[in-house]
Amino acid sequence: MNRVRGALLASAQIVLLAAAGTACTPNDSAPTIVVTTNILGDVVENVVGDGGEVLTLMEPNADPHSFGISARQAGAMESADLIVANGLGLEEGLQAHLENARAEGVPVLEVGEHIDPLQYGEGESAGQPDPHFWTDPARMIAAVDAVVDALEETGGLGEEIRAGAEAYRAQLEDLDAEITTTLEDIPPERRKLVTNHHVFGYLADRYGFEVIGAVLPSGTTLASPSAADLRDLSEAITEAGVPAIFADSSQPQRLAEVLAEETGLDVEIVPLYSESLTEPGDEAGTYIDMQRVNATRMAEALTRNP
Repeated sequence: MNRVRGALLASAQIVLLAAAGTACTPNDSAPTIVVTTNILGDVVENVVGDGGEVLTLMEPNADPHSFGISARQAGAMESADLIVANGLGLEEGLQAHLENARAEGVPVLEVGEHIDPLQYGEGESAGQPDPHFWTDPARMIAAVDAVVDALEETGGLGEEIRAGAEAYRAQLEDLDAEITTTLEDIPPERRKLVTNHHVFGYLADRYGFEVIGAVLPSGTTLASPSAADLRDLSEAITEAGVPAIFADSSQPQRLAEVLAEETGLDVEIVPLYSESLTEPGDEAGTYIDMQRVNATRMAEALTRNP
């Protein structure tokens, strides 16, 4: 009887050990995805959920044109199953790292190649592709599709990720409709944008705005305006009667303030979250929250009585 009881106990221990081993074994098929910007990082995390591991390189409140990475992050890029980058020249400080990862055989998805990019119409960047496509939620739906296709090509597309992509597409469609409603009361003569640099071309194209100009006459924050640039923009603002200048919340606003003084008009400086998310939990901690805040501030500034 004791031998039988001992045999049963031993069998039970073997079953428990086997179950424990199974529970502790990592899911080798779950992809490791490195994302360059925190805006795309939030999108990819929503799509992937627990179906993979997502590492976002860009810290909250950083500038995507100039941020750098650590040696550990560079190593993670070279061992990833997929890198998701914005592309179209946005990540100016990461090009060498992206090329190194490609040389190591890591697939690199540059999302900007898949979203029907626009070109800058004026300034130093005229004729070049505009990388700021995230200001149009419809193009972010195309970005989700591009991520799903890339994961399918690399063998990392599981059912959980398919479901996450479908759910997040629906959220982006709702966001697009919500922004349309938020902006619809802005009269046509007030649908004119002046920004710190050329960052809202896609939003203007999507929702029927005209971009009058930018304090920095470029698609990058690394540019600097000349006195002639400021004079020309000042004249355009005066002629158009623009009531507000929209400046990125993470950038110094002194240039926009100087320009407002140059016009001789009462031009409000309105901070927007144009190029980076804030810390999680803050008002622009997710892509969807960022878009909502920006649309609300635009609507308030452009419908306010003079």
